[in-house]
Amino acid sequence: MAKCSFYRAANATLKKVGGRAPKDVILEFIRSKCLPALLYGLEMCPLRKPDISSLDFVINHFFMKLFQTNNIDIVNYCRAQFELDLPSTVVEKCSKTFVTKYRSCENVICKFA
Repeated sequence: MAKCSFYRAANATLKKVGGRAPKDVILEFIRSKCLPALLYGLEMCPLRKPDISSLDFVINHFFMKLFQTNNIDIVNYCRAQFELDLPSTVVEKCSKTFVTKYRSCENVICKFA
């Protein structure tokens, strides 16, 4: 479902701006509007390796479409240049933050109980 939401938002963005907008503008729209749809709530869900790979594929496939290439090295280079992390990296960081905050709240609640 999250992948469908991402693709729907990304396609709507590409349709709206078409080929007129520079790549950095398109990617900023993707970063601010489409990635949240893909990543919403994933920090609290345990994900299997195939699930994470599937999320990474969504981003890589989008870059392949945007830059009209099938070469993963070019995709990785472009992602690095535009500083767009793969979902696997983002989810891992968010999960660690979530667990840390959850444990600190749990300790506070236990003190008051």
